[in-house]
Amino acid sequence: MTAPALRYGRPAPDFSLPATTGATIALSGFKGKSDVVLVFYCYDWGGI
Repeated sequence: MTAPALRYGRPAPDFSLPATTGATIALSGFKGKSDVVLVFYCYDWGGI
């Protein structure tokens, strides 16, 4: 799967992910309702 690079200050492309409730949540569902912060956390190598 390939996707275009994200650009600072530009809208993120729409995507959807499963919620812990089993529902599917799409980024587009938040448009105009609230601010959204996207965090991409790729690695967890620490043994804290």
